[in-house]
Amino acid sequence: MQQSGADNDLHAMPKKPGLQFLALLRTTRRIALSSYVANGMVAALGLLLVTALVHLLLGAAAGAAAGVGAIVVTPPDQPAPKRGKFTHFLPAVLIGTPLFFATGVLRQSGPALALLLVGATFCAFLGAAWGRRGLPVSVSVMFSMVFALAAPRPGDIDQALRETLAFALGAWIYILWGTTANSLLNPRYRVLAVADSLWAIAALMRTQGLHFTMEPEAQRRTALVGRLMKQQATLADQLQAARNLLLEAPTTERRLQLAGMLMQVLDMRDHLVACALDLDALRAAPGQQELLRILGIELQALAGDLEQLAEALMLQRLPPAFAHQRPALAAAAAQAPAPGLADLHAPAPELLGGALSRRVGYVHDEVTRLMQLARGERPPDVAIVRTAWQLFVSPTQWTWRPFLSLWRWDAPPLRHAIRAALAIAAGYGVGMALPWGSHEYWILLTIVVVLRGSLAQTLERRNSRVAGTLLGCVLAGVLLRAQLSPLVLVLVVAGAQGVAHAFALQRYLVTAVSATVLALLQAHQLAPDVSPVFEVAERVLDTLLGVSIAWVFSYVLPSWERTQVGALVARTLAAQARHAELALALAQPSAGGGQPELAWRLARREAYDSLSALVQAVQRSLSEPRAVRPPLQDLERLLGHGYQLLAQLTAIKTMLLQRRDRLDFPRLNPPLEEAKQAIAGALARAAPQPAATGHEDPPPMLELPDAGERDLTPWVQRRLMLAVDIARELQADAARAAAG
Repeated sequence: MQQSGADNDLHAMPKKPGLQFLALLRTTRRIALSSYVANGMVAALGLLLVTALVHLLLGAAAGAAAGVGAIVVTPPDQPAPKRGKFTHFLPAVLIGTPLFFATGVLRQSGPALALLLVGATFCAFLGAAWGRRGLPVSVSVMFSMVFALAAPRPGDIDQALRETLAFALGAWIYILWGTTANSLLNPRYRVLAVADSLWAIAALMRTQGLHFTMEPEAQRRTALVGRLMKQQATLADQLQAARNLLLEAPTTERRLQLAGMLMQVLDMRDHLVACALDLDALRAAPGQQELLRILGIELQALAGDLEQLAEALMLQRLPPAFAHQRPALAAAAAQAPAPGLADLHAPAPELLGGALSRRVGYVHDEVTRLMQLARGERPPDVAIVRTAWQLFVSPTQWTWRPFLSLWRWDAPPLRHAIRAALAIAAGYGVGMALPWGSHEYWILLTIVVVLRGSLAQTLERRNSRVAGTLLGCVLAGVLLRAQLSPLVLVLVVAGAQGVAHAFALQRYLVTAVSATVLALLQAHQLAPDVSPVFEVAERVLDTLLGVSIAWVFSYVLPSWERTQVGALVARTLAAQARHAELALALAQPSAGGGQPELAWRLARREAYDSLSALVQAVQRSLSEPRAVRPPLQDLERLLGHGYQLLAQLTAIKTMLLQRRDRLDFPRLNPPLEEAKQAIAGALARAAPQPAATGHEDPPPMLELPDAGERDLTPWVQRRLMLAVDIARELQADAARAAAG
């Protein structure tokens, strides 16, 4: 489950009651105005529109069936680019409609229905092969069958056909509604995508500020570093979602402004990652703690500025002028004593402190430019993205390639599809054996929403599902016992659908409560004569049975993270090698614009995304049995070195692009070429290599200049040597992880 940035706000709220209350109000307002709540309102209004319209035209029974059709096609409806939005819905309705009909026809034929459920479940869960685009379709297909089971047993095929036609009518009306609403809300979704990116990077910045001043205990440091990596992974996902929205046809002035702000956030992330360099050496050096404290406070203040900017964007206000002055930061760096001679790998702490101050200054500069862009005081610079924006967005077309590539016994989507089919078969058999067997759909619904592709996600869904069902059953029981009018029930169902849809990826406990109310009330609308008031105890027992079955079958044909780590590590090494090659190539005079920088930006994205995927795999593996976990310590070291290599290359890139006039390129070009070859060779090796202790032929001493001197070539040379060393350590970590 994806945690919303609002959760971070709650954890970081001040402890004074008055300030805590104000922070709670801001968090509540942020949730209420978020893109996922807006999308939930679209789902609620769409369901209300479909149900009311079909009810008026064709009657109550048809309105209820049409409402089911709308619910079935809702899962793929998320904030998305205009292009391809309509086609996102098509698999759900094209597959779900015939399955709804077939399930209704076979309701009285137990063996045939069981075969249909098992076979369709297997096919539906193969949708995981398409990743995040395919999973909502899988849920939609399963919902079409489960809700068909909730309907009364049809007397003949004609009745099933009438219900199916109403189902299809509701689904198509909602598809038109969802596509139109997404188009109309596209400008708002773009703004909120920038705001969410700002909140995500502000959270990372706050943690980085704590990293500057944290206590030296190893356990606390490890926890904070792990938090940094998780936030990096969250930020990578958020930035890709923002790219998909903001880089679609950035043609108008407002779209260009928002896309330009996204570019600044991407560059800011680079500088923020580079701020992690040399922290351990500075923390251990006497006399540097005050400088680290000042820099940590500076990052915290900049994070607050970004949060204010995000809030202004969300509220459609002009951001306040950026009054945060950088000279105070320069004064902090100037307090360092005069530099002297230093070894290549151990320069004086004063020099490292000055370099760190400048890197924090670069973050300050990015925030300044971001504020100017937001206020319209600076024109956006998105020429590269505007000419090749298709390269940075996720694909929107459906292809058969993922389906053709999953037919391997070790393919996780295939194993998950078999696992889900077996779980549904077991759930159907248990449901039919119970005294209240007519409600077996509730067990199947629970299995569908709880059983995930990994054990960690299944356990998380299991706990939330049980708690949410208990609360939802009580609430639904109260509503049904109150014998509300059909109109009020329709309004409640629509509201429950909106809340369930809005929080599905943010806080599943809320979704579980709302989905329980939705399912029980919708089933009552489909079969009003079966039981006006559902027994809460039966629903709770069905839920416990469903989550138990899902939990047990999560161990059947498991796809442990250990089996996927090898491919993720190989992807990480390849991405790091490609990024290093292109980042160091930016030293060429032609690198200021055009294709070289475009290729580097694509490589940078892949480097971050590969590390993000590995972080998420490591996090998921923590819920797996110890005997099957991958070598976590080796992987954590690999992740640390991966981010360190990105940081070193960012520091080098900054000097190559922004300090070109202070570099001696005739003297620097040979080390640059050597470093490119050394990093490529280190990351390509298949055998473990010992961690490097220095350059193969380093100069014995190197005089590193301070910020006031003109020649920064020695600083670039030092970073190149450190980057080569880290690349060798990264490869050694990968070899140890493979051996483990």
